[in-house]
Amino acid sequence: MLAVISQWFEKRRAIRRRWQADARRLLAAEKTNAYYEAQRRAARARVRGEKAEFYHWAKVAAEIARISPRAEMDFDVVRAIVAEEERSSG
Repeated sequence: MLAVISQWFEKRRAIRRRWQADARRLLAAEKTNAYYEAQRRAARARVRGEKAEFYHWAKVAAEIARISPRAEMDFDVVRAIVAEEERSSG
C-alpha cells in the first residue's frame, strides 16, 4: 500500500513540475503577455474537449500570476480570448 501512495505522490509531483516549467518557459518567451497566452491555451483545450490539458494550462496561468509581478491580468482580455477561441473552433 505504501508503494501505491508513493507512486501517486510522485505522479502528482511530476504534474506540478510540468506546469511550473511551462509557466517559467512562457514567462521567458512572452514576458507581460504570458498569462494571456496560458489562458489562450487553456481556452483552446477546453473548446477541443481536452480536459487534462485545460487543467494544465489553467494551472500554468495561475502559476504565472503567482510568480510574475509584471504579468498583465485583465479579465476583459481573458473573456475576449475565450470568445475568440470559441468562435474559431466553430
